[in-house]
Amino acid sequence: MYEVIAFYIFSILTVGMFGIVVMSKNALYAMSALAGGMIFISGFFFILDAEFLGVVQIVVYSGAIMALYAFGMMFFDTTRDVSEKMRSKKIAYTLSTLSAILIVVILCMPLVSENIQASYPAIENVGNVQMVGLILFTKYLVPFELAAIMLLVAMISGIVLASKRMDEHLAIEEDDLEDIKELR
Repeated sequence: MYEVIAFYIFSILTVGMFGIVVMSKNALYAMSALAGGMIFISGFFFILDAEFLGVVQIVVYSGAIMALYAFGMMFFDTTRDVSEKMRSKKIAYTLSTLSAILIVVILCMPLVSENIQASYPAIENVGNVQMVGLILFTKYLVPFELAAIMLLVAMISGIVLASKRMDEHLAIEEDDLEDIKELR
């Protein structure tokens, strides 16, 4: 029961964070929500007793997003004031209250339920990292490879988009320099 409640809460929070990433107009808010979503994804690994993968998720992906955050702060104007329009304060307060109640329920659930079982039973003399390797490269080999290909495509797409934008920016700067030279 505890795992099911935690799964649904992490699912809702993860989808919510990634929804903020997609719908946010402010790049820094989007990157913060992306980091939060990656941390919530690590919660799934902790629920499945894969602590190693959970820590790797936090360190690698959230660390990479924080590096992206630093680049975003360099490239975007973060000094301008951002005005937020809260359309419905009641919804925000209600969601905050429900989130607090659900966190309390999750934290109190192990006290009530004592017969929590793992999804995959542990194998004798095999540690967590070895178990991750066994499952990852046997049962989940194809999804693992597809995720690697998707990450590679995303990285290449980001580089191509950034280079196009830099080319446009440099072309605009060259035009400005020519205009300045003509004025002199």
